[in-house]
Amino acid sequence: MKRATPNRTQRIADQIQRDLAELIQRELRNPKLGLVTLTDVQLTPDYAHAKVYFSVIGAEPETARQLLSDKAGYLHSLLFKRLQIHTVPTLHFLFDPTTEKAAEMDGLIKQALSHQAKDD
Repeated sequence: MKRATPNRTQRIADQIQRDLAELIQRELRNPKLGLVTLTDVQLTPDYAHAKVYFSVIGAEPETARQLLSDKAGYLHSLLFKRLQIHTVPTLHFLFDPTTEKAAEMDGLIKQALSHQAKDD
């Protein structure tokens, strides 16, 4: 069996990320979901599964993850209609804490700079 090229896998992952971002915004109108941003999509080599990483503003990450996971089948069916690939992956939503960690680091840097300014 011929293996998919990494470039093709990345192109498909990028397309899934773009389509899912649009579908989540348009189709999932739940105020408990908050503002969801998809940060990455990682596909298995056989395209059977996709890890979809997201960040969220205005909702608890676990609540958002649960809501997205509950709608994964619905989103999968909508993706199936859009994508021109044989296998549309099963979606697995995972919270990406990178933005929270970056905000925390930014706060620490600002705090250190304000202490340094007071000392000078």
